[in-house]
Amino acid sequence: MVEVETKVGPKGQILIPKILREEYNILPGDEVIIKETDEGILIEKSSEEPIKIMEEISQKYGKKIKINYHAYEEEIEERWKKVRKK
Repeated sequence: MVEVETKVGPKGQILIPKILREEYNILPGDEVIIKETDEGILIEKSSEEPIKIMEEISQKYGKKIKINYHAYEEEIEERWKKVRKK
């Protein structure tokens, strides 16, 4: 578990550290959800992402899978490269 300290900017903005953006595949323009919890503030990516939706559907039907975001992105990139070559 990573713990990183960051500052709040003059407009109330915070920077999500690179190590966490990479781990959770948070890209510029991605939507995030900010929730208040009993433990504090939680920031998570919007569930509108295809991978998150697939994980939720699999759990709904009793299949507990975890999709590797980085592997998924790499696979999509490889497929696009093949399509572009044609």
